[in-house]
Amino acid sequence: MNIEEKADSPLKQQLRSVIFGTETPAGKRFDITLMVCIVLSVILIFIDTIEHINSQYGDYISIAEWTFTVFFTVEYILRLYCSLNRLHYARSFFGVVDLVSILPSYLGLIFPGANVALALRVLRLFRVFRVLKLLRYLSDDNLLIKAMMQSSRKVFIFFFSVSLIIMVLSVVMYVVEGPNNGFTSIPKSMYWTVVTITTVGYGDITPQTPLGQGIAALTMLIGYSIIAIPTGILTAEISHEMVRTRDLRKCSNCGKKGHDNDAEYCNHCGSELEKL
Repeated sequence: MNIEEKADSPLKQQLRSVIFGTETPAGKRFDITLMVCIVLSVILIFIDTIEHINSQYGDYISIAEWTFTVFFTVEYILRLYCSLNRLHYARSFFGVVDLVSILPSYLGLIFPGANVALALRVLRLFRVFRVLKLLRYLSDDNLLIKAMMQSSRKVFIFFFSVSLIIMVLSVVMYVVEGPNNGFTSIPKSMYWTVVTITTVGYGDITPQTPLGQGIAALTMLIGYSIIAIPTGILTAEISHEMVRTRDLRKCSNCGKKGHDNDAEYCNHCGSELEKL
């Protein structure tokens, strides 16, 4: 226990153990309650946008939403109150998410009808990461994170190359089809090219000339040819990281390499492995 904790009141220490900790039964119950409230509040946001539900139960949904907002507000104030470093918590990722998730309800009183508040309230879902302690799986030592970082340059080059192809095809289709067939501008043609090259094909803009249809077929074939490249790049990096990580595990007794990252004993001689 450090000096700051000793200086705290028993109430503050108890609140800290419940709100920020999960070791005690009270802390576990608090996390479960918080998780349920987060999920229910987000469900309410979704169903409130359904017109016939809103017209019948809008008042009840509003009361429930304000109940959750008050609960999250009290929780945020208590977190500030019992934090060892209030400024650090307020400026942290979760501190900002906690604040932003409750602000829209209060801003709605000042600016009624602001639908952008719906998107901000959905940020409450990010709080699930804290409740489930999921951030430990997003550390620098995580295999997936390492693979994504290693492949970022290759993926960037790939998307840059695809962007060049999209721009060239957009200009070609604008020249071939023209405004009479819906290609009213190069940005509009770029929209069609992206939709086509990703094989989505909304059909709101379609080429009418034989040459344009031939280019459309070529664009779709290009899309099928390149759509799996980012996945291949990431898969190759994951495989490389797995081999590299396994090579780090060497038995001090028999010298055998290639153990799994979470292995505790050597699969050759049974000796206990050193922790990474």
